[in-house]
This record gives sequence, C-alpha cells and structure tokens, in this order.
Amino acid sequence: MEAIWDQPFVDFGADALYPLQRRTMRRVDGDCGQELKRLVRQFVPRHPGVYGMLDAAGQLIYVGKSKALRNRLVSYFLPNNEEDKSGRIVQSTTAIVWEEQPSEFAALLREQFLIRTFQPRFNVQGMPRRQLPIYICIGRPPAEQFYTTRRFDEKASVCIGPLTGASRAARAVEVLNRLYRLRDCNSSQSCAFADQMQLFDLELRPGCIRLEIDSCLGPCVSACSRTQYQQQVERAKQFLTACDPWGVQQAEAKVRQAAEQLHFEQASILREDFLAVRWLHRRLCDLERARKKFTFLYEVDPGREPYAAPRSPVLWYLIRHGCVEACVKRPGTATERRSLGRSLQQWLAGSANLPVPCLHRPETLPLVSSWFRNRPTELRHTFSPGQMPRPAARSAG
Repeated sequence: MEAIWDQPFVDFGADALYPLQRRTMRRVDGDCGQELKRLVRQFVPRHPGVYGMLDAAGQLIYVGKSKALRNRLVSYFLPNNEEDKSGRIVQSTTAIVWEEQPSEFAALLREQFLIRTFQPRFNVQGMPRRQLPIYICIGRPPAEQFYTTRRFDEKASVCIGPLTGASRAARAVEVLNRLYRLRDCNSSQSCAFADQMQLFDLELRPGCIRLEIDSCLGPCVSACSRTQYQQQVERAKQFLTACDPWGVQQAEAKVRQAAEQLHFEQASILREDFLAVRWLHRRLCDLERARKKFTFLYEVDPGREPYAAPRSPVLWYLIRHGCVEACVKRPGTATERRSLGRSLQQWLAGSANLPVPCLHRPETLPLVSSWFRNRPTELRHTFSPGQMPRPAARSAG
C-alpha cells in the first residue's frame, strides 16, 4: 500500500470494519494553538474515536486514537508539551479532524489502518514513550536473510509484525543472522553458490569478514551450496513462524561459554544479544499462541465503556488465527440470528460467504494478541458461531 504524501487531505475514507452507515468526519480550523484548543473543548466529544492533525498545506501530519477524544486532544495543548514532539505537532497544525468510533477496540483498529494508509510524517518519526512499529522478515533472494522493515513487505518469504521496539528488534536480527549463519550484507552484493555453474572462472572476494570468523556460510564466494544455505533459511523460518527456541538457546550458550572462560566483558555484550533474541522469541510465541487459539467472535459492547456515545451499536468482530477478518452488528431478532449463524458457520469452514466484506489483515495479529494479553478478562466476551448469545431485548444503533 503506497503512502499518500503529496495529495491534500480530504477524508479518512471508508471503514471496512464498521458494518453500519459510515460515521461523519468532523473538522475544526484555527489560526493558533489557543484557538484550536477552544474549538476542541467546544466541539469535540468525549467519545472513542480517531483524530488527525493537518498542516497549513492541508497535509495529514499525524493520526491518533483515544477512548475519550476531547481529553486526548486537549492534552496536546498543555504547557509542558511545548518542547517535545506533541508540542511540535501542535505548532505545525492548523486544523484537526476526527471520526467517532463505537469503542476503544474499534478506534485502535481504525488508527492502525489509517497510519498504514496515509503514513503521516509525525507517526513515522515516532512519539516520546511510544515506539515505532517494526516488521521482522526473512527474504531478499537469492541468499535470504533476516532483516527489519517499517512496513509490511509482501515480497518477503516471512514477514511478522508490526511489533514495537525497533532497537531491540534490530539487534535481535543482527544476532540471528550470525547464529543461523545467514548473510547480512547489502542486496547489491552478488552471490554464487558452490553448485552454481559459472561462465567464467573468477576469483570471488567476500564482502565482509564473517566467513572468516565462521558466522556466515559465505554465499558470496561459493563457500556453500544453495541446498546448504536453504537448510539454514528453513531453520530460521521455524524461529519466526513456529516459535523454535534454537536461536535463544544458542545465544544463551554463548553467554555461558564466555563467562566460564572468564571473558566477562565479552559475556556482558553477549548477554545483551541474548536478551534481544529472547525478547523477540517471547513476542513471536505470543503471536503463535494467538494464531492457534484466537479463532472466535469477539463481542464489543460500548455499554461496558465509560465514554461510549449513546446508542453505539454492539459489534461482533470475526477473528480467525488471531487476525480480524470482518465485523458485523449483533443480530436483534431470532431470525437475524439464525441467518447470521449460517453465514458464520460457512466463514468458519473457510468460505467467506458473509453479509460484509471478509478482509485479509495480517497486520492485526499483533494488535489482537496485545489487546487480549493486556485485557485477559475480555476473552469472556468471545464465543464460537455455535455459541452465539441470544438477541438482546433492545438493538443499539
């Protein structure tokens, strides 16, 4: 999905995860921060939603979400924010737009989609105490490797994320390439496997010293066959996709070995390597558990939230293997319940025969995993299509 950089902002666009009539986007314009603050207090509701900041050129420079929009937007204008990123956002802002959402969960999903779509510059640059999203990938043939990227890479063999913690992720990737003996050189570095026919008998030179220190198989100088290298790539994929602990075990063993040899300075460095790999492994295990266990319907009732707008609809989010695929309104009658139940059974069996579009949103996996990890009681509001709750006495929305 391409970032929208050079087009004046018009609208957030359609919301595929809201099954009812689209909510209207609202906007206020001001010549200065104090004017914007006054307008926010006057017009912005204290309800869940997403918001955007526009600069003088009409460009969307920041997107955020909140379970109480007015409270969050007013916080940007506090005096102690003038020197940090929040203050710089406000200084560049001449208009604020917002869109109400029925719940905090809905706002979180909408914010993720808007950031991926528009790539606002202040989101890309990050915020204090808020880490940038990062993806961990294996790819870049012919000799694949671990690498990180800021956006989902459709060309990668494996792409996991988004995760938060860019510096730890980068260090973990550096260590994993060494442990699995995969290259980490630039893609411009040519590769020539031992079993690859060469037109000319040329003397190949390694691009770095990693072959000499036995931390790379050396595909750049025909030091391994394509099969040997691919075997290591497959082991690396197991680390990312199946929570294989081999990489963590190897990193820990290197720390122990250095300590036993009384190389304490080296052991200290290797310990930081081990902590980065262990951190990544734990996050990957969280995602793997979500993929295995999180296939259900999740009922989000705004009545359970303190700032929800009156008569906000109760929504059911269809989650398969940890990813949000669709959203439907809770049925209000027994007839609607039976009809929806049949469609949901077909969805669960693998058919996307739903009354709403069925989406492919793999980026929602970490979001869903984090949501239920931090709010385990919300799992009480999940169920299978065969366990659909009976229609409520009233139907909101």
